[in-house]
Amino acid sequence: MVMEAALQPREEEPADAPGFVGRIPVRNLWLLMLYASDLFRTRGIGKIGLEGSPDDLPDLVAEILTHAVEVRQRRRLSLGYRSREAPLNRVRGRIDVLTTERHQLLDRGMVACRFDGLTIDTPRNRFVRAALEAISGIVQRQDIAHRCRSLAGGMKAQGVSGEPPTRAQMSTDRFGRHDADDRFMVAAAKLAFDLTLPTEVSGVNVLTLPDREVTWVRRLFERAVGGFYDVVLSPQGWQVKCGGTLGWQISQKTAGIDNILPSMRTDVVLNHPITGCRIVIDTKFTSIVTNGWYREETLRSGYVYQIYAYLCSQVGSGDPLADNASGLLLHPAIGKAIDETVVIQGHPIRFATVDLAASAGKIRAQLLRLCEAGTAWG
Repeated sequence: MVMEAALQPREEEPADAPGFVGRIPVRNLWLLMLYASDLFRTRGIGKIGLEGSPDDLPDLVAEILTHAVEVRQRRRLSLGYRSREAPLNRVRGRIDVLTTERHQLLDRGMVACRFDGLTIDTPRNRFVRAALEAISGIVQRQDIAHRCRSLAGGMKAQGVSGEPPTRAQMSTDRFGRHDADDRFMVAAAKLAFDLTLPTEVSGVNVLTLPDREVTWVRRLFERAVGGFYDVVLSPQGWQVKCGGTLGWQISQKTAGIDNILPSMRTDVVLNHPITGCRIVIDTKFTSIVTNGWYREETLRSGYVYQIYAYLCSQVGSGDPLADNASGLLLHPAIGKAIDETVVIQGHPIRFATVDLAASAGKIRAQLLRLCEAGTAWG
């Protein structure tokens, strides 16, 4: 089964027609990618208006990436160490005795060595070169595409190979004090790669999504909400925590309960220490309501129990913010907007939707409104 999410309208549709991921109307996945990216959090990029024109996002990200690479090249790209093996006329590193004896290198005044040598062909630089080549194929401006290809060619000439590292390899990459300036360049490269992933056909008009990719979009929605609040609310005194774990208040337990007791993992938690407000946000990429037994629509009971457990299980744990925390169950809108609140055992729980088919400005306003109302609950 294959579903399509149109990033831009087809010819017979109006200019502002959204596409769909399953049944969810989404105007532009690139906006969610921007909110979810490290680039949005880095050096104030979230404040310069990239979200105002998400259709031009590939061009804007490509321009940021090329500028970052040009700045780094003026001071030379970072070097790294790579393990090498070679016969040398002097000892360097460790001696490979077996190879030395097998090839009788000592008779020729040489010795086989294993050593680490400096190289520009690091996973980080290969990742950036691959990102330049990838995004050059989807940008609209030819001058930006030319800059991307030119910089990629320049990195190739310097010795950076074309085989990109895997995500697992990049996840182990750590930035030291001497190469902290690479962080901005790599963040731009990651977003550039993410922008090219959805395009599975010629052009950028249609995004083909197999079933497995719906899970990817669900996680993208979660990261986008957390990334947006992190950038926009942190300057206002909010503390934003994404992907945290809550503990059960256990007084007694049997030996095997730890192996089967599920953990509680929150999507986003907003804390405002000055006002004493905490909002626990759980995101779901499904319809907020479903068919009920005795009525046309009902909230999904499992989701209600989940957000209730997140709030009530923490009361009396010694955290004052937890005793009066609010909950927000956030879904994308399907057909109509929903924004309802109920207070259960002193905890306000809000059930709301955000219209992902709206413009970037309206999406931003909806997310901010949900948080502003949450402040009043505290």
